[in-house]
Amino acid sequence: MHIGRVSAAAGVVLATLLTATSIAAASGSGAAAPVPGSAPDPETHRVEYFSSPTAHPRPVEVPAATPRRLAGGSARIAGDGDVTPIVENGPTADKLDVVVIGDGYTESELTRFHTDAKEKWHEITGVEPYTRYQNLFNVWAVDAVSRESGVSGDPSRDVVKDTALDTYFWCDGLERLLCVDTDKVERYAARAPEADLVIVVANSAKYGGAGYNDVVSPLGYDGIATVSGGNEQSGQVAVHETGHSLGKLADEYFYDEYGEYTGAEPAEVNTSTYTAAELADRRAKWYRWLGESTPDGGTIGAFEGAGYYPRGLYRPSENSIMRTLGREFNVVGREAMIAGFYRHADLLATSTSTDRRLARKDSVTVRVPRPTGAEHPITLRWYLDGKEIRSLREARTVALTRILRPNDRRTHRLTATAHDPTRAVREPALRAALKDSLTWTVGR
Repeated sequence: MHIGRVSAAAGVVLATLLTATSIAAASGSGAAAPVPGSAPDPETHRVEYFSSPTAHPRPVEVPAATPRRLAGGSARIAGDGDVTPIVENGPTADKLDVVVIGDGYTESELTRFHTDAKEKWHEITGVEPYTRYQNLFNVWAVDAVSRESGVSGDPSRDVVKDTALDTYFWCDGLERLLCVDTDKVERYAARAPEADLVIVVANSAKYGGAGYNDVVSPLGYDGIATVSGGNEQSGQVAVHETGHSLGKLADEYFYDEYGEYTGAEPAEVNTSTYTAAELADRRAKWYRWLGESTPDGGTIGAFEGAGYYPRGLYRPSENSIMRTLGREFNVVGREAMIAGFYRHADLLATSTSTDRRLARKDSVTVRVPRPTGAEHPITLRWYLDGKEIRSLREARTVALTRILRPNDRRTHRLTATAHDPTRAVREPALRAALKDSLTWTVGR
């Protein structure tokens, strides 16, 4: 896991306060929506609720504690906690590691869980920029063996199952809200070699899911997404949620009861208080993309209604996946997602230590990801004392005998540089994550 190459903007400054009661009434359930600008309640989790594949999500606040009637047994079952690689593209230190944990799968159903995990990952990588950058990821399946098959609340509200993670529908009165015991998720995620993203796959064909955006894990992952393993559309929930955790993107949907936003300019790159003309005049946020076509349809501008507010906040496009499931990321979101990938995955890595002096007999090996179907593949260049060695372009391994003369007793500096020239990133601060270099001292 690699952290800190690009600073992560997080959180929206929300100033207009509404009562949770009025928002809950508008949602048609007993679950309360979080009051904008309020501090998190340690007794609750702020989650996103996905009532259908085509409806806008809704932020709600649900109890953090698992209902007492759902608490299952704690005795370990054979195979519980075992880890299986689904996708391995390199060492965990180089890659963005996704941990998929199943719930409601008995010991005899683990093969089905592994199939469901692979299918969910396939669904995620069907969305750009995951498609192009899928080689930046490792995916680990962690077996959470349940005593009973299925999950609570499926098919009806009165169904109770004894499962490893206590996953359940009808969370706080919302049928499709799929909640989970986050403490148990943490314990299973710790069994994987590394955890940058966590997805819980429930043994159910019922549409549903949730996004836990407020979970702060000692393991370092940002939030948890829950999805139904047997529902072919539920993977979109995970894609949307990674827009928050990796892209640090705001929600682009809104509800009338939130009224008008009157706060400061948000930190997220995909919401703004500025109109298109003001973005251009101020050279702010997504001004570099104004007027450009976008994969989610139409052109980039400033569309009022975002960050839950129907007025006072603008989004870049009419209807991206941060607004409605089943859509694409707009170009602003894609840019942020690519930067998020590189916060965790290395563009250039090596097992040859840069801390020791290399001798002429040594060789240097580096690792560079290979984007899928890349129009502009990542470039790899080598330099000796600042001068490029053109014959070594794209070489992954370099024997120092190729570049040093036999009787050369001088000290040199050997540098490898990698660059991702994608046109999907225009923001200079984000483009800094698309370049990397390593340097070794060579000679006596």
